Amino acid sequence: MKNGRDSHDNYNYVRTDTSTLDKVIDVHDVYVKRSKLRVLFSYIGRLILLANMLLLLTEKDKLSISSFWRLFLGVVSAKLLQYKPIKKESVVIMPSFGVQLETHYWSGRIDRKFIQMGKILKPVLNECVTPVACYWSLVLVLRDEDQLALVFQKLRPPIKILVPVWKALCKSTNLEDHSHSLK
Repeated sequence: MKNGRDSHDNYNYVRTDTSTLDKVIDVHDVYVKRSKLRVLFSYIGRLILLANMLLLLTEKDKLSISSFWRLFLGVVSAKLLQYKPIKKESVVIMPSFGVQLETHYWSGRIDRKFIQMGKILKPVLNECVTPVACYWSLVLVLRDEDQLALVFQKLRPPIKILVPVWKALCKSTNLEDHSHSLK
């Protein structure tokens, strides 16, 4: 059994490889570091929005443009201070069966998606560029599908966390010859 750990600003990465004679399972977990201050700000943002709504309801006869601005700023502040309820995202690689993608929430809900190994053409590290940000994502090119399958649907882990997962996916899909290998 090989284990690997890595840490980044907002993420912890844990790799568990259970290789025995009868089963081979490679689990890659990316945990979100939970900040108590961030959760507190989330509740403060909701309270600000609630206070603005109550003020608008009590001042029915005084509706003006400033009240709409106050409502707009309350919604924006609540959205900016919103806490993302994701606990971790996992990639469970079973070379003989497929890949299971899991998203674990703090509420206890778990979203799972299974992709058969025969449907995976190639795992690809993709650089996403937007007008305000640049980040990396890991996607799976699927056979007979129009869209790519994101490995980490909710999180945007850094490249140094994505590379070991990408290498493990390449190894499990028998794509050992990396034409554009990252070291």
